[in-house]
Amino acid sequence: MYLVDTNIFLEGFLEQEKMSEVKTFFQNINLNEMFITDLALHSIGIILYRLGKNKLFTTFINDMVINGMRIVSLTPEDLVLLGKNVKEYNLSFDDAYQYYATKKYDLKLVSFDNDFDKTDIKREEPGKIINAIT
Repeated sequence: MYLVDTNIFLEGFLEQEKMSEVKTFFQNINLNEMFITDLALHSIGIILYRLGKNKLFTTFINDMVINGMRIVSLTPEDLVLLGKNVKEYNLSFDDAYQYYATKKYDLKLVSFDNDFDKTDIKREEPGKIINAIT
């Protein structure tokens, strides 16, 4: 089970350098094995709307979230504990949120963000996951 970080989706949506790696990942991993945090989902919406890609966000919601990807959230009590992760690992708020959700829900983090490499969780990039299963 995978917690997919914001940057994975945006890499594909914004047609960036690793877009084909992301596309292959989403074609080969079942949606019911993927999770997204509510923070990541809302961040994607903010970014896509800011870029005038409202229809892309709606398509994403319909095709991926409604069709099987699960949304996980942190409680207010969890949010109080994020400061510890920010300080201990020198993470931003959003990275600390992803980190905490990964641990809380016992998921594997899929991310291009190497800030997670200084934590006690191991992140995976989409290409490495695909290479391991094919």
